Parts: sequence; C-alpha cells; structure tokens
Amino acid sequence: MRLEPRLETPWVLWLAAPAASIAASLVVAALLVLWSGADPFGVFGLVIKGALGSQFAIFETLTRATPLIFTSLAAAVAFRARLWNIGGEAQFYGGAIMAALLGTGLLPLPSPILIPVLLIAGALAGAVLLLGPTLMKTRFGVDEVVTTLLINFIILLFVSFLLEGPLKDPMGMGWPQSRKVIEAAQLPKIIAGKRLHLGFALALAMAALVWFINTRTIHGYEMRAVGFNPRAARFAGMKVDLVMVKVALLSGGLAAMAGVSEVIGLKGNLTLDLSPGFGYAGIVVAMLAMLHPLGVVAAAIFVAAMFVGADAMSRQAGVPSYIAQVMVATALLTMVVGMLFTRFRLRWK
Repeated sequence: MRLEPRLETPWVLWLAAPAASIAASLVVAALLVLWSGADPFGVFGLVIKGALGSQFAIFETLTRATPLIFTSLAAAVAFRARLWNIGGEAQFYGGAIMAALLGTGLLPLPSPILIPVLLIAGALAGAVLLLGPTLMKTRFGVDEVVTTLLINFIILLFVSFLLEGPLKDPMGMGWPQSRKVIEAAQLPKIIAGKRLHLGFALALAMAALVWFINTRTIHGYEMRAVGFNPRAARFAGMKVDLVMVKVALLSGGLAAMAGVSEVIGLKGNLTLDLSPGFGYAGIVVAMLAMLHPLGVVAAAIFVAAMFVGADAMSRQAGVPSYIAQVMVATALLTMVVGMLFTRFRLRWK
C-alpha cells in the first residue's frame, strides 16, 4: 500500500472531504450522547434550537463566530504559504492590548477616526508579533511552530502583568481587568439591543478581501506558488523570503483584529480570559474550510453554532457541553485525513 500524488483533484472530492468530516463528527457525538444515557436525536435538536432556533440564538452564534472568522483567516493565509502560524492567540491579545491601551482615553479622537486607528494599531501589533518568528525562519531556519507557540505563553504572562500593573482598572474591585474603552472607541451594534456588533461585518469584509488578494492579485499568486513549492517559486524568480514576510504581516494583522473587535465591540475591556482559545480554534476552522477564505465564514459559523448550541443543550438536557468540543476535534482530524486524500490517492501493490 502506498500514497501516490494526484495530478488533478476531482471537484466531488473537494466537496466530499468536509461533508465526510462533519458526518464523522456527528457519529462520534451520537455515540457519546448514547453513552451518557440521552437520546442523540433529541440532543441534536436541542443543539440546533440553541444555536439557530430564535433570533437571540442566531445573533449569539454570529457574535461568537466573529473572532473565529478573523483568527481562521489568519491561519488560512499563513498555512497556504506554508507558514505554520500557531501564534494566533498571542496576536489576538496583541490587538486587544493596543485597543485597551489606546481606547481608554489616551487618544481623544472622534469615533470615525478613533475606531480605524485602533484597528490599524492592533493589526500592526499582531503583525509585529508574527514578523519576528518569520524572520527567524527565513534567516536562520528556526521552526516557526515552536517560536509562535511559545510566544502565546509569553503574551499571556505579559497581559497578566499589565492587568496587575499599568492597565489595571482602579475601579475594578481588585479584579484583573483594564478600564473600559471610552464610548467613542466602541464599535456600533448592528441591531440595537443585541450583542452582535459591526465587527462581524468587518470580518466578512476581510474574508472577501483575502479571497480577492488570493485569486486576483500577483501577491496572491506568489503566496500560493510559495506554499505549493518554495524551491520552484525561487527558481522562477520569486523573492520567497519577501513573500513570507508579507504573509506574516497579513496573517498577524488579521488575528490581532479579532482581539480589537472583542474589546471595542463586545467586552469593553481587556481581561485575561478575553479569549477562550480563539487563536487555536481558528486553526480548526481554517482546516475545516480547507484554507478557503470564503469557506472560513461558513466553517466559523458552524463551529460557533456547535459551541452556542452545546451550551444551551447542556443546560436543558444535562449532557456535558464538552461533546461540542469533541465534535469539532473529530471534524478536524477527519478533515486532515480528507485533505490527505485530496492530494494523494491510495495504491495497492
């Protein structure tokens, strides 16, 4: 038995891979639900109802999907160029730190100017956080998986230091949190009275922009060429190291915008638990979408619906909500296997 590279991948296989991964995750979840003594169909019905069964549930799902779209776009951009950015969590907090630092009154600007300034400043912070590991990779061959992963822990410690020191809210009753951002720095709500904010529309715009860059620009062509075969790209005259730097700036900036939007659109301040792991979940979403920028939107909403629906299901049926996490993890594993068979076919000798 051996794996043979495919010259062309049938479009049916591109569609079958994500469908099969979702189906497999549902089967595994059904077995877990049965094991817990509940009815799988009833539980799945509660998950769907909890995620999509009301206007409130739909808005909560889209709110939860907003940071996932940003972080998964960041992973998709980097992974397509074979830059293994595992530091989405650090870049997320990099953007959140800038939002908390500049959005709490340091810049007394009107809202139409202040909000773009916060987004740009946050994106720059995230870009810088990924630029260092990328330069170490291109100059010295340092594995970026290790460096970006370690930066995640360093940034969390740095956030803890800031919240206990320079950025600590004096009115926070001792809680480790920053002061609230001023009203001019807050993203408007899409619908009054709901938590869904303009960050969701911005995330959709970023997905369309990344798709345009990937498919309609020379830079997108170079990113795909470098990701497919860096040696061939270098032989064709492309400046591979420069392409990697551009990818790092775009990827880090996108992940950081997730942190900015969470601070100025939803939470209002910086806390140590601002992210429940959006940087890592973004990798899962990107893989489910097969690194397609527009597919990322659908995959992020699917994953967000799983988590929101699982929370509601857990409250009503008494089934542990970690089943949603198992479903997402199973979907990732099966998707990785599916992607393997989109590039290779199995041959029996």
